[in-house]
Amino acid sequence: MSAPLGVILAGGQATRMGGGDKGLRVVAGKRLLDHVLDRLAPQVEQIALNANGAPARFDAFGLPVLADSLPDWPGPLAGVLAGLDWAAGQGAASIVTVAADTPFFPRDLVARLQAAAGPTGLALAATREGDKLWRHPTFGLWPVALREDLRAALTGGLRKVVLWTDQHGAGTAEFDTVPFDPFFNINTPQDIEIAETLVRQA
Repeated sequence: MSAPLGVILAGGQATRMGGGDKGLRVVAGKRLLDHVLDRLAPQVEQIALNANGAPARFDAFGLPVLADSLPDWPGPLAGVLAGLDWAAGQGAASIVTVAADTPFFPRDLVARLQAAAGPTGLALAATREGDKLWRHPTFGLWPVALREDLRAALTGGLRKVVLWTDQHGAGTAEFDTVPFDPFFNINTPQDIEIAETLVRQA
């Protein structure tokens, strides 16, 4: 199975971090985006970054920077759509998205998502806490063939990822949370301190 393209979702406003780009915060001597790139690059063909505002602040990474095509911060699905539009221009069949603030996601994420894909080629990552399955909608496999359907849904006001993915029979790739949740994400300065301790286990 051919490797998809990768899209790092960094379009949020980081309000709980006081604003700015969470991906440029430093954990264990490296920017969060560097941690993310280290994990994602071996799993995909090419990588782009979804981010809004001046793209020059990411020049050091040498990645295409894709802005949301819809106004007013419509959420992660707008970043998915931007990634799908970019992938279509590259002639790719699918993308895998990851979040810029989640530095320890699985090194087999892409293979597991591909194995779990539903009939339309969609899949989301998930973890389990007791009887509750938590889906992680910023970590997904998205077929380019559905991009116009997604564009229409977003234009019509849809914002909740799983409402759209459920309509299209998305598969679920479930990941273990031992020794820690690989989808731990950094939202606050305190989370950076936690991440500093998790680096040694990752």
